[in-house]
Amino acid sequence: MPELPPVPKLLSAAVEALGGKERTGQQTMAAAVAHSIDTGEHLAVQAGTGTGKSLAYLVPSLRHAVRTGRTVVVSTATIALQRQLVDRDLPRLSEALSQQLGRVAKFAILKGRNNYLCLNKINSVIPDEPAEAELFDAFAISRLGREVQRLNEWASDTETGDRDELAPGVTDRAWRQVSVTSRECVGKSRCAFGVDCFAERARAESGAADVVVTNHALLAIDAISGIQVLPEHDVVVVDEAHELVDRVTGVATAELSTAAISAAAKRCTKLVDEREVDRLEGAAEAWHTYLDELPAGRWDTLPDGAAAVLALIRDAAWNARTALNPQGSSAPQGDPEAAAARNQAVAAVEDVHDAAVRVLETFTESDPAAHRDVIWLAVDEMRGIPRRTLHMAPLSVGGLLRSRLFGTATVILASATLQVGGSFDNLAVTWGLPPQSGGRVDPALANGAQAPSDAEQVRWNSLDVGSPFDHGKAGILYVAKHLPAPGRDGLPTAYLDEIERLVRAAGGRTLGLFSSMRAAKAATEILRERLDTPVLCQGDDATGALVRKFADDPETSLFGTLSLWQGVDVPGPSLSLVILDRIPFPRPDDPLLVARQRAVESRGGNGFLSVAANHAALLLAQGTGRLLRSVDDRGVIAILDSRLATARYGGYLRASLPPYWETSDPELVAKALRRLTGTAVPAST
Repeated sequence: MPELPPVPKLLSAAVEALGGKERTGQQTMAAAVAHSIDTGEHLAVQAGTGTGKSLAYLVPSLRHAVRTGRTVVVSTATIALQRQLVDRDLPRLSEALSQQLGRVAKFAILKGRNNYLCLNKINSVIPDEPAEAELFDAFAISRLGREVQRLNEWASDTETGDRDELAPGVTDRAWRQVSVTSRECVGKSRCAFGVDCFAERARAESGAADVVVTNHALLAIDAISGIQVLPEHDVVVVDEAHELVDRVTGVATAELSTAAISAAAKRCTKLVDEREVDRLEGAAEAWHTYLDELPAGRWDTLPDGAAAVLALIRDAAWNARTALNPQGSSAPQGDPEAAAARNQAVAAVEDVHDAAVRVLETFTESDPAAHRDVIWLAVDEMRGIPRRTLHMAPLSVGGLLRSRLFGTATVILASATLQVGGSFDNLAVTWGLPPQSGGRVDPALANGAQAPSDAEQVRWNSLDVGSPFDHGKAGILYVAKHLPAPGRDGLPTAYLDEIERLVRAAGGRTLGLFSSMRAAKAATEILRERLDTPVLCQGDDATGALVRKFADDPETSLFGTLSLWQGVDVPGPSLSLVILDRIPFPRPDDPLLVARQRAVESRGGNGFLSVAANHAALLLAQGTGRLLRSVDDRGVIAILDSRLATARYGGYLRASLPPYWETSDPELVAKALRRLTGTAVPAST
């Protein structure tokens, strides 16, 4: 075929066709992405809000796919960005470039199998067992029944079977009644509905696509499992790359609970000899009795007696797994319902077995510093009944990413926030890449799998294309230096007074980002009594509905926690003030992050800066990024935590933020807000 136009020409044509404006940062990023694809060098690119980064990586990706016939995978962290790419950006872009590329480029979205409705399961008479607590909760059961009935009706109407297209949504428990994991699936050839399977149809479409949009979780499964989930590809674009490590860690995390063992035993009922079921039930009881005597917390060594109980669980699960023998003659080829029940039982007992083995193998190494997994016991409550669950998570996924992601494809990592403390190296090390500063990769952050040696010259570049916003003129960063440092006893009165004064000056128009739901609710309750303008709180309604109400009424304020730090896009006068109650450090009792800090410190590094401060810096950048969403936006970011100005690490954290105009003068900020929003209401004293 004739040579395709170069990326700059394609980008200009796309921008013109879509009615956009030429942006220097977008052009620079597109050229860098094209260079990486051509040379095989990985690229980390920070592109601020308003840059148009999606177009900057999609144009060279489409060109590469059409020119070579190879698929490009685009992975995102959020459903919102997936929908934007598939419903808006890619349809318009493929049409706009069809003449230059010689054809209309094809694209598809691909998710894990459990995101699609399973026709075999929805037509089966085998329901999932209700949780024990729900056996005595008529309301929960009736709600579950209503949701499953609605899903049955939806099954006749949906074209895709994609859960995200169901509105309003249903609970996870209801969805599990009509979906299966890849391990529970009986397989297309054995399923009576294989020809019409929604998941198989989506996978077939992805195999013929130029660009496949997926999520970080499925990307992780593809890398971790060794089973090809995604179509053959040679380029991966990781958007929202600041979340990659957390999402991969989540996929690689497992747990072992009494409920999981009992559920596995129930699934085996009538499929194996009764003695094997009794043995699993006995293991569940033994695990419950053993854990009931232990406090919550991390296991640096295996507690006395744990090895014997874990071996009992391991052996009982393995015996049940052997007895199930899903490929044997006892699994009728013509009975997909029976095959589905057997596959579900196999998946359940394998999860139990593998979790027990994982814990035992972790402690075969006597030195805690050499453990690849972090093991901890968590205690939570369900209807007043304490539940104990043993969790296991990788200390790091850097080595795994380096060998199984960066070692198999050219990777483009993009986000509005990738520099931490003014450097890309901090995130790069967690990805398993060698730091550009020439330092050595800390093995404490790259031991999730055997990584290639640094001598193999893993090549990657970094680029900050900036932002179209003039942060110094458009935004004020106000640090309330006069306030006391936050404590553990909720919001101090001085903080509530400061929030009231700022919201009054802004005339509403406030997004309050709090470090906990308890703080958000407390502030909402008190401020509703003090203010004449409306205050919404996360949890009052669906988050999307609350954000729409907030955007539609400039006098309204919205308070909430973590998902609002990253998920709110409200350009215009409805958002003129962002308040953060404190620096978003991770919980000091988070077992995984504490273990990561200690691992860095054991090797002479600064665990606090490497883990806790980096975590806080990324969230700060995400939270403050809610203010300026268009080039015409103006406003104030108010951080009530005085440590940002007074602590030694304050400068490190501020270096992760755009160059706002900074002040600690409360009166100056109040006056600026009143001028900006046209409010003449004096601040409360």
